Amino acid sequence: MTPAKAKRYNVAGAVITIFTVICAVLWAFPLYWGIINSLKPEDEVIRPYIELWPDTFTLDHYIFALTRTQIGTWYINSIATALGVTVLTVSTSMLCGYAISQLSFPLRRPLWWLILASFMVPTQVLIINHFVLMADMGLLNSWAGIILPQLIHPVVIIVYKQFFDQVPKEFREAAVMDNAGEFRILFKVYLPINWGVTTALSIVTFIWAWNAFLWPFLAVTKTEMMTITVGITQVWDAFGVYYARQLSAAVLAGLPVALAYLVFQRRVTQAITLSAGIKG
Repeated sequence: MTPAKAKRYNVAGAVITIFTVICAVLWAFPLYWGIINSLKPEDEVIRPYIELWPDTFTLDHYIFALTRTQIGTWYINSIATALGVTVLTVSTSMLCGYAISQLSFPLRRPLWWLILASFMVPTQVLIINHFVLMADMGLLNSWAGIILPQLIHPVVIIVYKQFFDQVPKEFREAAVMDNAGEFRILFKVYLPINWGVTTALSIVTFIWAWNAFLWPFLAVTKTEMMTITVGITQVWDAFGVYYARQLSAAVLAGLPVALAYLVFQRRVTQAITLSAGIKG
């Protein structure tokens, strides 16, 4: 490589780096702004000018959110519903992906086409149907009513099928020769090979279920049954809106998934890459 070409590469790299840093700052600034304002007294938050650093730090708003609201109950509801969505979604998607990949049965190909076509249907289109169905079944204001309509994740099925297709057929043939049933083949042969994929998909599904707002907001009207994302909208005062209190509740709501992402960053990145590859 000639010095002139190397110089051009260095300039291009510097431009890309600067652009990336600017994008990162623009993305992170709302998070920084929310956290900083949650640590300010309310009179500083409502000032008509921007302050990037508070004059006085206070934890009063976090204490209010933890002691004067039902945030503990909201956390329990979110954990229960997110775990329910994760376990049911991953388990059923694994079984469906294995069946489509390895078994022969009537209408197998149309079923696969139907799963692929479901990408073109936004989940918001199904909200009314879900609401009417849950209301007719008497499941509104319940964990089941929150969980069941959130179990539709075609991408999880597609990722599983893709990986099951890549498993060498000799493994299955050897298990069949040992008179192993389909469930034994799945859990003793295929699942251990794809355990990393299952872990990654479980983490991302849990984070998605934890952050869900629209359906839990519509399905729940009782304060004690709200999830954390819906419950933080109830952090208000009889004398008006306190922005710092709402921001502190929002920070507390996002803290568990932020910690989960930091701990399982590699697995989350793997699952996002898999999902993006399928959708692309």
